[in-house]
Amino acid sequence: MAEGKLRPVLLISEAPGPYDDWLICMISSQFHQQIEGFDELIEEGDGDFQQSGLKKTGVVRISRLAIVEGQILEGRIGKISSDRMQRIRRRLAEWIGGSKRN
Repeated sequence: MAEGKLRPVLLISEAPGPYDDWLICMISSQFHQQIEGFDELIEEGDGDFQQSGLKKTGVVRISRLAIVEGQILEGRIGKISSDRMQRIRRRLAEWIGGSKRN
C-alpha cells in the first residue's frame, strides 16, 4: 500500500455488517473548495474548535465521502459538538434523500 500524508477526516458512522468499515467525510483547509450552505466550516473562534484537534480552520466536505477500513484510521485527534454533528448528518441525509437540489 502506498504511503501518503495523514489527513484529518470526520467519522460519520460505522458501516453495517461484520467488517470494520467507516463512512467518513474529508476535511480540507482549502476554503475555495467549500460549497456555501452545504459544507461545514470549523473556525478557530468556534466553541468546539479547540476540542476538534484541528490546527487551523477546516472545511468538512460533506459531499467528499468514502468508506474506509478501520485499520487505516491512525487515531483520534478530537471531536466536534453534537449539534455540529447533527447538522452535518442532516445535510448529508437531505442531499442523499434528494430533498436538497443544487
